[in-house]
Amino acid sequence: MRKKLTLVIIVVGLLLASIAGYFVLRSLSPTTEDYTPPEPVYKYGICIDSLKVVDSHVQPGETLSTLLQKFFIDQQTINTLVQKSRGVFDVRRIRAGNRFSMLCLDDSLQTPRYFIYEDTPTKYIVFRLTDSLVVYSGEKEVERRVMSTSGTISSSLWNSMIDKGLHPTLALELSDVFAWAIDFFAIQKNDSYRLVYEQIYLEGKPLNIGRILSACFSHVGKEYYAFYFTQDGKGDYFDQDANSLRKAFLKAPLKFSRISSHFSSSRLHPVLRIRRPHHGVDYAAQTGTPVLTIGEGTVTKAHYSGGAGKMVEVRHNSTYTSQYLHLSKFGNGIRPGVRVSQGQVIGYVGSTGLSTGPHLDFRVYRNGGAINPLTVESPPSEPVKTANREEFLRLMQLEKARLDSLRVAG
Repeated sequence: MRKKLTLVIIVVGLLLASIAGYFVLRSLSPTTEDYTPPEPVYKYGICIDSLKVVDSHVQPGETLSTLLQKFFIDQQTINTLVQKSRGVFDVRRIRAGNRFSMLCLDDSLQTPRYFIYEDTPTKYIVFRLTDSLVVYSGEKEVERRVMSTSGTISSSLWNSMIDKGLHPTLALELSDVFAWAIDFFAIQKNDSYRLVYEQIYLEGKPLNIGRILSACFSHVGKEYYAFYFTQDGKGDYFDQDANSLRKAFLKAPLKFSRISSHFSSSRLHPVLRIRRPHHGVDYAAQTGTPVLTIGEGTVTKAHYSGGAGKMVEVRHNSTYTSQYLHLSKFGNGIRPGVRVSQGQVIGYVGSTGLSTGPHLDFRVYRNGGAINPLTVESPPSEPVKTANREEFLRLMQLEKARLDSLRVAG
């Protein structure tokens, strides 16, 4: 009897120990309900958990063919990819120094599955190398953070921002916002600025400047405000009274004319009989036809200039400049340093310089670079619409309070 009792006690003890051990192990090990699988990892919108990633940079002289041949991709496949890339990406634009990635199967053959070329820091082109060859483009996600800054000018707006470690583009953007109100060639020491803007981040690192949301520029003791506001799907800058900060250009510098030659990067010159860029628009008109400045500004040139003949240059602001070539004569009082108003006669059509007949060669420059005068988007000069005025004033008051709270830094 005692042996049986002892045996029962041993069996029960072992059973209890097993049960206790089970629960101890269960408490130490995650259950199916508690287990959370790791998040899949994506690159260029592709799950790379089971892929091997090879990152590199395009070397001088390398093309799509030479890059893909490094991974033993045959020429027929490359030719098909080139055909499929039409309308998506011009493979001739692959540039040395740009990044690329090859995504391969993580096997002994490392079979290529995707080739990705980064056209810009944010835009990439995907060449899918599976049975169904496909080429498409994608965009990396960027983060926009709202930042603010302020400063006092001792030498120039550019130097002020560079000294503060700000992105140099910010100086250009700010001067463009106030281009019609302030002559940035004439800003003075102790002028100051306060602004709220977007800083664009890519993969946690600052990439570029986004939009300026609001700004205040103090010039010779007068404060100029600018507030970005969107109406009817289009955004622009307005002052605290809801008036546009921009002024419109005239559509053309002549009232009666026809276009005889367009803006071109390679035009056969009618006199020299060689091909070279023509960074203007030619208006055919009779000699003596009045030529009008498309906007108010300051005359910076009014002289005879070789092949351009008699020409006038007008600086409208720190962004835009216009030129008027082959004039027969200048308008009354037109000389360097003179202020002119929009629509004022600055000269008359002629055929001076390298010219085969009377016409006006009209040119427009933005930040020193020639642009097609016919595609210049004349900035809107209308104020905020009545229907949107209440919404604008609410936004303006919030932004103005934020600007006014900024301390002007040295």
